[in-house]
Amino acid sequence: MKHLPAVAPTPSLRDSARNRTAVGVRTLFTWLLLLGIMSPVVTTWAADAGRGRQLYEQRCSACHSMDQNRVGPMHRGVFGRKVGSAAGYDYSAALAHGKIVWDERMLDAWLSDPEKLIPGQRMGYSVPNAADRADLIAYLRTESGK
Repeated sequence: MKHLPAVAPTPSLRDSARNRTAVGVRTLFTWLLLLGIMSPVVTTWAADAGRGRQLYEQRCSACHSMDQNRVGPMHRGVFGRKVGSAAGYDYSAALAHGKIVWDERMLDAWLSDPEKLIPGQRMGYSVPNAADRADLIAYLRTESGK
């Protein structure tokens, strides 16, 4: 009995086009992530508001509350709110005259390094871990009704 060499089946043109498309989409997505264009979107997809609530209670509640001004301003409704505009809170001059409106991108920059975003502010705390920031932001968004 004669043995023929094993030959792998040839993929169809449709399979080949599908593979090229999948590789192209993955490549595009990777480049967008590297350029920072998709990072707010990916952060939102992966964020856990439940974990954000726990982090808020552990790390933020000593100075902040959702509904009352304390050492820091109240946070309910922070999404879409102009910096330095929570009623009844005595902001630093830097925040009181700020032009930023809080959204995911601005909150991420703020939590990452408040002084870099708004020099002269008074918050002496940052959240260096990106996943923690994303979870906190997801929680703040939920509590803002957005």
